[in-house]
Amino acid sequence: MDKNHSVIAEFSILPVGSGETSVSRYVAAAVNAFKNVKGLGFEVTPMGTVLAANNLDTIFEAVRQAHEAVMAKGVKRVVSTLRIDDRRDKVRTMDDKVKAVEQYMKEP
Repeated sequence: MDKNHSVIAEFSILPVGSGETSVSRYVAAAVNAFKNVKGLGFEVTPMGTVLAANNLDTIFEAVRQAHEAVMAKGVKRVVSTLRIDDRRDKVRTMDDKVKAVEQYMKEP
């Protein structure tokens, strides 16, 4: 996969009515589904997953796959949040974005 991405998104998924307070098993199913999406990079964080791809279609396919994977675990309702940064003037990676912030943190 090309490490340069123009679309970076933050995604979280929440099963509703599972009868459990823990959602880890459902998040794991969603993350495992990402492995089936060609051209997708992802990084799991404590509060969501960052997705990266060269186009929006790949991001949307990843979200669809995640929804289906959680539904396949017997959940009747899924609530997701998706924030998309679609930058077309410059190719950026997840790491580039973090490094840019770190550079500014060094300034007085």
